[in-house]
Order: sequence, then structure tokens, then C-alpha cells
Amino acid sequence: MISEWFQRVGSCIPRGFSRYFILELLKETPHTGKEIIDYAAKQSNGIWRPSPGLIYPLLGRLLDEGLVKETDDGRYQLTKKGRDTADDVDKVNEIIQKQLEVIFRLGNVGRFVAMDLLDRISAMGAILSSDFANMTDDEAKRYRQFLESELGKLDDRDK
Repeated sequence: MISEWFQRVGSCIPRGFSRYFILELLKETPHTGKEIIDYAAKQSNGIWRPSPGLIYPLLGRLLDEGLVKETDDGRYQLTKKGRDTADDVDKVNEIIQKQLEVIFRLGNVGRFVAMDLLDRISAMGAILSSDFANMTDDEAKRYRQFLESELGKLDDRDK
């Protein structure tokens, strides 16, 4: 029983990752749900094989949010809105990556700070990803400005 619990809570994939994995993958070429599952398993050397029960409902939500559309041959591809969202994720990822590189250079204290930062980002991302589709353009713009401002503070502090 305990080993089953550890398997559930010890997942190597953080909450919300699948959504952005799909958006990133679809930036290149359209894929079916099965192709997405197979690609994830191949890229992770079999460590992560998302279930159809995860992928297909998620694709349905992405369709509802207007981030992807289904082609005539059953593949999913990004819409303009989906591509813009994926590009925004890339920009935030670049900023965070730079911050983490500096923090990890600080040794064990840096690792502690980095893990705390990742936990906070994860929690915030989970909350926002569930509500992001409902944001107005103005709210999304203000949210982006807030994130850039906060990351800028970290840049200033590290200089």
C-alpha cells in the first residue's frame, strides 16, 4: 500500500506539465493523441507514458479553449492562439532558466531557494492554467507584466 502511494505522489512529471508538453510538441507538426503518447514515452525512455485518460481529455480542453484544432485526418494542430500561448511559455521558460542557473551556482542554499521558487511557480501555474482560458486580453497582459516585473526584480538582485 505504501509503495502504491509513493508511486502516485512521486511522479516524475509535475502537475500541469502535460498541457505545455502538448503545446510545445504541436508547434512542430500536427499529431494524433496516440502519437503524443508514443512520443512522450520515447523521449523519456519509457519513464513517462501518459495515459489516454490524461491526453484525450486534455486535448478536449485545449480544443474548447481554442488553442488547438483537429484536422480532417484526426491530428491536432495549434491555432494562432495556441501558438501565441506556446511562445509566451517559451519566453517565461527562458527567463526562469536564467534565474535558476544563477541560483544553482550558489550551492545548497541556492538549491533550496530554487526548489522553493519552483514549488511556488508550480502552484501558481496550476491555479492560472485552470483559469487562463477565461482571462480577458487585458488580464493576460497585466499578468504577463506582473511576471516580467517579478523576474526583473530577481535579475536586479542577482546583479
